[in-house]
Amino acid sequence: MFAFKFRLYPSKKQEALLLMSFDLCRFTYNKLLEKLNASKKINRGKIQHSIVKLKKEFPELNNVYSKTLQYECYRLFSNLKSLTQLKRKGHKVGKLRFKGRDWFKTIQYNQSGFKLKQTHNRFGKLHLSKIGSIDIRSHRITQGKIKQVTIKKEVNKWYAIIIADAEYKKQKGSGAIGLDLGVLNFVADSNGNLVESPLFLKQSLDKIKQAHRGLSRKKKGSCRRWKAKQQLAKLYEKVNNQRHDFLHKLTTKIVKENDVIVIEDLNVKKMVEKKFWNVRNFLDCSWATFARMLECKAESAGVKFIRVNPRNTSKTCSNCKTIQTMPLSKRTYVCECGLNLDRDVNAAKNILAQGLSFAEKPIRFS
Repeated sequence: MFAFKFRLYPSKKQEALLLMSFDLCRFTYNKLLEKLNASKKINRGKIQHSIVKLKKEFPELNNVYSKTLQYECYRLFSNLKSLTQLKRKGHKVGKLRFKGRDWFKTIQYNQSGFKLKQTHNRFGKLHLSKIGSIDIRSHRITQGKIKQVTIKKEVNKWYAIIIADAEYKKQKGSGAIGLDLGVLNFVADSNGNLVESPLFLKQSLDKIKQAHRGLSRKKKGSCRRWKAKQQLAKLYEKVNNQRHDFLHKLTTKIVKENDVIVIEDLNVKKMVEKKFWNVRNFLDCSWATFARMLECKAESAGVKFIRVNPRNTSKTCSNCKTIQTMPLSKRTYVCECGLNLDRDVNAAKNILAQGLSFAEKPIRFS
């Protein structure tokens, strides 16, 4: 499957219809959840069929495409399944909650109810049932058959996420590389290259704090509070866009240059729980997102992607394999064998050596 994300430019009338569809889908979800809670024995087919009765009881639901309403049953049971899995893993979970106003950010058109017309000048039309033909800006021509269209609202912008059955392929290189992740240096590779951590949240932190203070002063329910909330959301959106742009460019570059990629298998959740970490900067690096993007692109390009245990990779000499104490304040690895190297580059060399020792074994994509 291949996903395309395009910007939508609905008219005021179309935007009103979209907002109405979002609210009616939220209403349907809450009604289905109410029926689920009242059921002694869960019957998914019966709960989904109750949408027919809801449409007779509430005629305004007929203004939403039928499959879009049916998807809310899938969303409900998908959320229920996620809670069940968390409970089996030992997590303390509660019940599914009813969704309040502005909680729904997406609606789905699955298999039908849409038609996309694209032109080579990047502008086209996306026809949605019950909504109309919306202007769309597509930076590329979609490939394959379109299976699903997700309409998403982000702050004051509208997007269409189009899922097609085209194969996702990336080009690959011929090198082998080990990657060590850090806070000062986002990535240090076994070739000696260092990529400094941009820490986008830290860069915008003063503006975000000021926006939070402004929001807290506004009266709840007022128009000024809504405007302050929008301003804060825009700041977070900018940070998110900057971070994803950085990660996409870096992961694409790594995949294009290499045939074997070895990365340390970090348990980010447990590391966050340790008190001595600067949690804000730590999470600002988005290592888990980076690893997930890199693995997805590596798999599509046919690149071997290997995760290794990071234990002692920073303490071990990449030349003679001697282990020594390396506090975080010590940024250069100096060994009796004559090695004098940046500690992160030394760790990346150890990660690559450890990964190559498993290269002949089957690779597990997890």
